[in-house]
Amino acid sequence: MPDIADRLKAAREGLGLSQQAMAEHCGVTSRSQRNYETGERQPDALYLARLVELGVDVMYVLTGEPTGAQPATDASEQLLLENYRRCALPAKQNLLQNSVLLAAGMGAAQPPAAAKSKAAATASGMHMSNVGDGNVQVGSVSGGLNVSAPRKRSTAKPKEK
Repeated sequence: MPDIADRLKAAREGLGLSQQAMAEHCGVTSRSQRNYETGERQPDALYLARLVELGVDVMYVLTGEPTGAQPATDASEQLLLENYRRCALPAKQNLLQNSVLLAAGMGAAQPPAAAKSKAAATASGMHMSNVGDGNVQVGSVSGGLNVSAPRKRSTAKPKEK
């Protein structure tokens, strides 16, 4: 039976994240992430709370039993979740990318065959790209909204002018 380390590694891989990306999101070093996945160390509560932000079922990671704390609200949500779980990583990334766009009111990405040319997309001022580790960048030529794992916030005070 898989242990915490195995379930944690499986959760990371299921999200399509590298050990570095998972470590950054959860506020630990890459070495700590590696130690958690090999069973040399056990994650603390803050790390586990940050896993929840990524959508990881922490009760499953800890106990091997999935939690029923957040059931689907209706049959269509349950179907969406079940289908997502059956998808290969590239399809999961595509679904995540489209969900970000739809939630932002931008419309789903077009399949490659129907997509605009690069010049036309640039002329419209919007672009979208998969920036690796399951992250999606959506934005304009002048700047974008990077929808990815949150980075640590700086505690340094801004310099006074």
